[in-house]
Amino acid sequence: MSRGEVVKLRIREFAAREGWTLKEVADRSGVSYNTVKSYARSPGMAMADIGALLKLARTFDVSIEELLDFVEQQ
Repeated sequence: MSRGEVVKLRIREFAAREGWTLKEVADRSGVSYNTVKSYARSPGMAMADIGALLKLARTFDVSIEELLDFVEQQ
């Protein structure tokens, strides 16, 4: 990640692929619904809970790297 970039999580994309709602993602992953919703709605973040990222990646059967999308900060 370079200066000026933030991380956007691809939660909505992977949830749609599976046909899951954000609530279902939270239930399946063990990550709180508020956290899932916050991460899914965020246009980009500088920090995230690594434990939550790992749980989400495992739930979607992807690597953490695949879950992340680096975007240029506006």
